Amino acid sequence: MRLFLQKLLTERVIKLANKYTSRPDQKHVHEALTSLFEHINSGKEKHGLLLDFAPSSKLIIFSDQHKGNRNPGDDFALSEKNYLAALQHYNNQQFLFCSLGDSEEFWKYPVLSVLRHNKATFELEANFLKRGAFFKIFGNHDLYWDNDPLAAYHLEKVYGKKLKVYEGIILRIPIDNRKLDVFLTHGHQGDLQSDGNWFSKWFVSNVWAPFQAYLRINPNTPAFDNQLKSTHNAMMYNWTALQSGMALVTGHTHQPVFNSLTHLERTYIRLEEARKNGQLEIVQKLESELIAGKISGDTSPRLEYSKNTYFNTGCCCFNDGDITGIEIEDGKIRLIKWKFHPVTGSKRFVLEESPLASLLEIPVNSTTKI
Repeated sequence: MRLFLQKLLTERVIKLANKYTSRPDQKHVHEALTSLFEHINSGKEKHGLLLDFAPSSKLIIFSDQHKGNRNPGDDFALSEKNYLAALQHYNNQQFLFCSLGDSEEFWKYPVLSVLRHNKATFELEANFLKRGAFFKIFGNHDLYWDNDPLAAYHLEKVYGKKLKVYEGIILRIPIDNRKLDVFLTHGHQGDLQSDGNWFSKWFVSNVWAPFQAYLRINPNTPAFDNQLKSTHNAMMYNWTALQSGMALVTGHTHQPVFNSLTHLERTYIRLEEARKNGQLEIVQKLESELIAGKISGDTSPRLEYSKNTYFNTGCCCFNDGDITGIEIEDGKIRLIKWKFHPVTGSKRFVLEESPLASLLEIPVNSTTKI
C-alpha cells in the first residue's frame, strides 16, 4: 500500500508543499537583504557580526542540515555519516565553521526530540565552539534559536557553553589593497512563505511531516521544485549584481550555486566544452551523472550572468546522503561535496574553485573540477 501511495501522491503533495512553504518576492528579498547588510555593517551586533577575515583564515560553510529525530521523514538521517566525517576533518584542519541556518528541523519535530537524537553532531560542532571557531546563523526552520526564551538554555546545554545565534555575518577580507565583503545569511529573508509565516510552519508540521514519514520519501532531489529554487537564486543574484565589492553566500534553496551559476549549469557548460575538445572520457562521465540525476540544479545553462558574486551552499540532506558546502581557504572559494562509500568511507570532492580576487572582477573566470 505504501508503494502504491508513493507513486500516486508523492509528486502532487510535494508540489503542494512547495506552494505553501516558499513564495519569494524580489522586492521583499532585496529590501530584507539590504536592511540586514546595512545593520551588520553599521556595527549592530544584535543582527550579526562584522569580522575581519585574515587571508590565512580557513572557513567551511554548511547549511540546511534539517536535523530531525531519525524517523522515516528525517531528511538528515542519510547524510549524518558524511556530516560527521566532514566536521572531524575540518576541526582537525583548524577551520572556522559557519552553520548557515536550518541546521535543526523545528517545523516538523519538537525541539527536545531533535536535541535528543543529534548528540553526536552537537558534540562535534561543540569542538569548534571550544576553539572560538563556531558561528551559528538561524534560518526559517530553526528560527527558534532567535525568538524563544528557552533557546539560550538549550544552546548552552547541547554545546556546553553559551552561544549567540545571528541572522548574518560579514567577512571583511583584504585582497590586493582592496577589501571584499562576503555576506553570509540563510537566504529566507523576503520569502513570504518562510520569513516568519505561521501557516507554512503549521502546514509542514501537521500535513507534510506525517505524510513524508509514512511514505518515507526525501524531496531533496533534482526532480522537484527546481524552477522555484532557480527563481529565488536569481533574485539573490540580482541583488548582489547591484552591490560593489561584495559577494553573497546563502543556503535555503538546497541548490548548489557557484559564481552565480548552479552546479548543473556549470556541468552543462563543461559538457559542451568537452564535446568540442573531443574529450570522450569526460563527456561520458558527465553524461552519466546527468542521467543518474546526481547533480542538483536548473534544467539548462543560463549564460547571461556577468558578475560572479552569488553562491549557495546547497544542503546537508540530499536523498543520496551527499552533502555540499562552501570553503574559503588560501585565497580561494570552493564548492565542495562529501560522499560516502561503504568501503572507503566519506570522501571530499572539489566541484568548483575560484580565487577570491576574481569576485572583485568582471567577467567570471573560474577553474572548474572534473
